[in-house]
Amino acid sequence: MKKTIVTGAAGLVGQNLIPMLVKEGYRVIALDRNPNIALLQRLNPAVQCIRTDVSEHGTWEEEFKGAYCVIQLHAQIASPFPEPFVKSNVVGVQHILDLCKKYKIKNLIHLSSSVVISVAKDEYTQTKRKGEEFVRASNVPHTILRPPLMYGCFDAKHLGWITRFMERWPIFPVPGSGNYVRQPLYVNDLCKVVVALTKRKPQNKTWNIIGREKIRYIDLLRIIAKTRGWKRWFIPIPISLFSLMLKVYGWFTGKPMFTPEQLKALVAGDEFPIEPWCEEFNVPYTPFKEAMWKTWHSPCSKYAKEMMSPH
Repeated sequence: MKKTIVTGAAGLVGQNLIPMLVKEGYRVIALDRNPNIALLQRLNPAVQCIRTDVSEHGTWEEEFKGAYCVIQLHAQIASPFPEPFVKSNVVGVQHILDLCKKYKIKNLIHLSSSVVISVAKDEYTQTKRKGEEFVRASNVPHTILRPPLMYGCFDAKHLGWITRFMERWPIFPVPGSGNYVRQPLYVNDLCKVVVALTKRKPQNKTWNIIGREKIRYIDLLRIIAKTRGWKRWFIPIPISLFSLMLKVYGWFTGKPMFTPEQLKALVAGDEFPIEPWCEEFNVPYTPFKEAMWKTWHSPCSKYAKEMMSPH
């Protein structure tokens, strides 16, 4: 059984990817500092799960010896402070690259983000760009993947948060007009790309794995409500007022829907180039309506509420 290391294994991508890797016959070592790794272990008892911070040294580093492939998923997504972004998205990436060099890993799959080609200028975007630069400058054989907004089972952030909010409230505030474009990607499509890459010799390429549909944000919300059979009223709110509402909500809950920087990126309406990744990796694209239905009817949906907010 080929040993495969997955960092940031307990997030949206890892929770969906790891069962696929196990099915393919890989021996998976899952690393994550998030408490969600306990859920990952419970659902995947054959996987060796280690709760650790990959930006810090520890005995977990020894697991890289003899590894066939490393899949780097870890990332700091949101924080009011810059230090956590640097620690995870820069220092953590450097640390994994050092281990790949030390143990002569021949296949690194690095998960970046479409934000690196967006108009966003926040800490997440800047540190993800630096992480890419380090991977590209290294001598480690690699592939860089840039997915956009993702959704599916175990989604604890954007669309998952929206769905849970929508479940509780009949009225849903929408920032601005809601007519800005999104190109969301079903997480299972990305996972299938990753599995395909574990079987290939890396060519040090970068792929934008972007959803093939351009969906207005307001329509995306309507599809979610229709899939669940909910009648919801979507109320456009001026951006300035919506931003204030976010701050108030964040003060009371400690879990804001968006950071101010993420809100700016959302309403900017980035449209990303669509590359022939479906053909390249032989992965059929799953349309948003179909994927939302699959997510809602999947056996894993009952575990989604156990997921804590990502780090």
